This record gives sequence, structure tokens and C-alpha cells, in this order.
Amino acid sequence: MRHRRRPASVITAAAVLFASGSLVSGSGAAELLPGVGALDRRLAVDVRLPPWNSIAKIQTNIATRCTGALVGPDTVMTAAHCLYNRRTHRLLQPGSLHVLFGYEQGGYFRHAQVVRYVVGDGFDGAEPARHPASDWARLELAEAVPPTIEPLRLAKEFPLPGTAVALPGYNQDRIHRLMADASCRVTGISMIRGERLLTHDCSATRGTSGGPLLARRADHWEAVGINIAVTASANIALPVTALPEAP
Repeated sequence: MRHRRRPASVITAAAVLFASGSLVSGSGAAELLPGVGALDRRLAVDVRLPPWNSIAKIQTNIATRCTGALVGPDTVMTAAHCLYNRRTHRLLQPGSLHVLFGYEQGGYFRHAQVVRYVVGDGFDGAEPARHPASDWARLELAEAVPPTIEPLRLAKEFPLPGTAVALPGYNQDRIHRLMADASCRVTGISMIRGERLLTHDCSATRGTSGGPLLARRADHWEAVGINIAVTASANIALPVTALPEAP
């Protein structure tokens, strides 16, 4: 039985698994995936409707996969470790990234090219747990996405423990469907190497790195965090309030 994750004040960096997309196309139904366990609340969502239509599948030329979110007409937010090539020990070239909106069962309604990107200062792809607050990337697309897809707003305030959230993503065991846990909460604040991060109890596993932690605000959804890692007791998100302003 999967236990609901407890609020955590401190989680050591050694316990953190920073995982982007898997090279494996699926997993056995009986396998308890990291970050999911037996109590799996993930449900398929309609990629044509907001806020899910602003969620992108990010694929690379080295066959890794992650999740991203449109946060501006031509800007996508994701996790920096998704862009790191562990074979060459270098970040991938922008042209090797494919951003797919509305991806479902092999089809999608928009393929966007990346012309450049920036990652957090001090990001270390070989050891992202050294500076987890740097594990973010802002992708600049070659063209603006049509206005039918509304970018997500970024939260201006740090979310409190207990905040109701949702986490969409392309999980490694559901790579062809956008799944979301819309029944989860921020469980606490953790310090990893002196950097303040969010813990949450959303069901999510590899492939959801870079996905936005969403909170409902009156008539809209806003991103309060970027999903970056899983531990034995909680999933970890980088609060968007830690991101520098876009130039």
C-alpha cells in the first residue's frame, strides 16, 4: 500500500532522484513506479482544453522525454536536467529539441522548434542535486504559438503547505497520453543544500520532470512550481517564485 507522503522539513540531496524521460517505452502494470506507488490518482486529460493544452511533450534526439509548459507566446518552461546528455556530459543543442503541443497517441496539433534556451545559473547536469534551484530551463520557440493556446501564468507568491494543486505530465508508463493528478497538495517546504523547494504528494514519475505544478486561482490556473525530482517520501518541485524575470 502506498502511504500518503508526509510534510518534510529537510530532505537530503543524496535521497533525491532527478529523472527526466525514460529510454524505456513502458513499464509493467504491477511495478510500483517511483513517485506513484499503489495509490495511483493519475487520470487522462483532454489535451484540447485549458490548462492541459498549454502542456507540451518535450522529446530529444537522444530519445529522452520530459514535460514542459507554455508560459509565454513563444516561451516554454521545463527542467534543465531534461536537456543534459549524460553520454557527452554536455547540454543538448536547441535544434535537437522537439516541443509537441496536444500530443496524444503519436499525434499532435503543433510541433515547435527551439532556437535557444537558458538554464539556471550554476546548473550541473552531472549532479543536479548540487544546486536544485538551478534546475530550470526557459526555451525560446522559433515562432509564437497560436493564441488559441493560452500561456500559463506564473505565481507571484510562494504556495503554502496545504495548497491544492494538480500535476500534468507525460509519465514513462503512459508516454502517449497526458495524465494528471488533480487531487494533490503541497505538503511542505524542504531545504536541499540550502535551497528552498516544495514537496507535494502528486502521483507522478519519470517523464513528468519539467511539468508545471498548477494551482487554481479564481478564473484561471497558474504554475506555482516545476516538477524536478522524486524522493522516497515526496515529489519535489522548484517554486516558480525562485525564477529570475524573463529578459
